Amino acid sequence: MEKGVAITGMGIISAIGNNVEENYNSLISCNKGISRISKIDTIHKDAIMVGEINFTNQELEEQLGLSPDNNYSRTALLGVVAAKQAIEDAGIIDISEHKTGLISATSVGGMDMTEKFYYDYLETSEHRKYIKGHHAGDSTQKIAEELGIQESLVTTISTACSSAANAIMYGARLIKSGKLDRVVVGGMDCLSKFTINGFKTLMILSDTHNTPFDENRKGLNLGEAAAFLVLESDVLVAKENKKVLAYVKGYGNANDAFHQTASSENGDGATLAMEKALKVANLQAKDIDYINAHGTATGNNDLSEGRAIIRVFKDNIPNFSSTKPYTGHTLAAAGGVEAVYSVLALQNNVIFPNLNFKTPMKEFSITPQTELKQTELNTVLSNSLGFGGNCSTLIFSK
Repeated sequence: MEKGVAITGMGIISAIGNNVEENYNSLISCNKGISRISKIDTIHKDAIMVGEINFTNQELEEQLGLSPDNNYSRTALLGVVAAKQAIEDAGIIDISEHKTGLISATSVGGMDMTEKFYYDYLETSEHRKYIKGHHAGDSTQKIAEELGIQESLVTTISTACSSAANAIMYGARLIKSGKLDRVVVGGMDCLSKFTINGFKTLMILSDTHNTPFDENRKGLNLGEAAAFLVLESDVLVAKENKKVLAYVKGYGNANDAFHQTASSENGDGATLAMEKALKVANLQAKDIDYINAHGTATGNNDLSEGRAIIRVFKDNIPNFSSTKPYTGHTLAAAGGVEAVYSVLALQNNVIFPNLNFKTPMKEFSITPQTELKQTELNTVLSNSLGFGGNCSTLIFSK
């Protein structure tokens, strides 16, 4: 399997677009999706900024043709929208024709609904239906049902902010091992009070637009999104003469076991993940043309990831940027969102700018790409660094 695992379809919904085309147009037009909170009644709504998707839950339900008595969480709604887009993009008519699995990632799960009606449960049975949709696996199961994946591997990954990247990695390994012919992989998370309150307690939320790798960065903007890829084996691609968007060339996962919510200052986990991904891809550091950095704009992440990039690439740092100023940090969905953006970068030979950057960090001299740049790209490396030290790297190629 010389080129690796083929990507034949993509789907995405985020704060900057409701499909792949809209997301790409926003990326090249530098249109940010960061704003004040409008859809959640929280005491923090005037204190922070987030990346919200414009659709209400009711509008998403109508798009999907769901009955009024459904118990879909917003996470599940977003996931189904993006997964269906990916299947359509891949031109799949009969999903049961080949061994097809689903690996989906989430951290919020259905808590946006259970927290909303928490105090009602003892008083009325009207909203108790959402309790069954609380656990992380429920949204995955709903996607499987909507796609018609019934007699294959269906599972959920929840490793914080590296979740979707790990879903993609697991899917690629299943195809390489011959266990499956095709896997739908990605992740989804919606905004919820639980995550807003949790990140607020950690004091890493910004009251303005996030500024990755900037000396004066104030913290991250939470976002909501869903993004899925269709991975297929080279054999299946050749058999059906499928279009190939890009390849999953390499992947690596490591854990620096440093802290529950912080990476080591020297970026041990990220360094190991990037080194592992390069080894799987049979590439050297000099072969990477662009890094889509995790770049959350927190003091800890940008310092840790920046040092890891220097450790791996030394004096030959490729162009790098974070796309989180566009979407916010979409938690478990981030690795899927940025996988789509990495493929779009490859397809269009473009590096997306690291918006809002002004002042270089004092700890090192490397700075992100701040303007839209047209250049020949053959390989893109994407980092997803999660709480608990769970660090993952994916490498995509033409």
